[in-house]
Amino acid sequence: MYFVYIGWDWATETHDVTVMDNTAARVDRWELAHTEEGITKTLARLRRHGTPADLPVLIETSRGLVVDRLLAAGHPVVPVHPNAFHAMRPRWGASKAKTDAGDSHKLADYLRTDGHLLPRLEPTDQATLDLQALTRQRADHIEARVAAVNQLVALLDAHWPGGKAVFCDLDSDIALAFLDRYPTPASAAKLTAGRLEAWCKRRGYSGKRPGSVLIERLRSAPQAASRLGESIIAQLVRVQVQLVKAVRATIRELDTAIATAVKTHPYAPLFASMPRIGKVNLGQVIGELGPILERAQTSEQFIAEVGVVPVTRASGKSHSVTFRFATNQRARQAITTFADNSRHSSDWAAKIYRDARARKKRHPHATRILARAWLRVMWACWRDGTCYDPAIHQANGKINTTADTSVAA
Repeated sequence: MYFVYIGWDWATETHDVTVMDNTAARVDRWELAHTEEGITKTLARLRRHGTPADLPVLIETSRGLVVDRLLAAGHPVVPVHPNAFHAMRPRWGASKAKTDAGDSHKLADYLRTDGHLLPRLEPTDQATLDLQALTRQRADHIEARVAAVNQLVALLDAHWPGGKAVFCDLDSDIALAFLDRYPTPASAAKLTAGRLEAWCKRRGYSGKRPGSVLIERLRSAPQAASRLGESIIAQLVRVQVQLVKAVRATIRELDTAIATAVKTHPYAPLFASMPRIGKVNLGQVIGELGPILERAQTSEQFIAEVGVVPVTRASGKSHSVTFRFATNQRARQAITTFADNSRHSSDWAAKIYRDARARKKRHPHATRILARAWLRVMWACWRDGTCYDPAIHQANGKINTTADTSVAA
């Protein structure tokens, strides 16, 4: 039987493609530019060698424009980590010679000999991709907000420590409004305890600290030895406040978009009733765990790919069980966030967490142990197409994972 294997050596500006048959003979090879014309002609040229579904492509990445175009064209995409491919190079010689044409040939040959051992990418449902993009964008904006707030605090620490003290005491929205109104020590010089308390009250301050405490914190803070002018300090503070407000606004907008996308996602009813999962975290769980659910063959593979199980390294001389670093970091963050929240509303989850802590596990480790239990619940819900029900999925603390054929995909 005749088979064809394709190796794609990719770069930012040019790519190199080799087509090889099952006898290791090179059938075709060409170089293409990273342009629409180059990619379109390459996909058409590949179709001359057979239907796309019968033309697997090995490439040293799992994401990006090229991978998306290959999947959209119907090609099975086999991603390989560059380090794993580099470790295979001695198979083709010890000289360490490297060219784009040579790499595409080696990739095709690697696919020919070991492709059956490598996982293949599958096109993800469009709704899941949309949700994944929204939640990842939100995570990026959260990081940007943290960085912007840290910059603002550092700015206040250098030029107005009293403002920093009050900023840290007030609620976030009121704190930003305070700095926008009083960006410098001089602008707040005439403030009194009564005026500050009234100002905060008009803006809905929770009242955790009375005005007398806030004004004392403002007055007792050390004076900065800043040599900048008052107007410059005011401008720096106000610009940074505007940046923080803008990022907070984009996060709220993304939260609304995520909540809307979650409502229509087919997986949402399966997990929406889980304790303290929330709209945003539900979107993260579906967006990050959904693609893994769809390609996993067993619950244990699903749990391993999410990254909440350790890695065992054993030989005749040593044996170690260590933290799993090489995994989907976003998926692990999504499930551990949910697991940590769930123990505050679920007695079942709280018991698993407490038992892990009683065995001297640290909080992150105990949370991952709880996450493994929840992943078995999610697998059962997805496999059977049933919504989460504590009476069913937590019976005796065990989940039946023997029948690993999904009816929800």
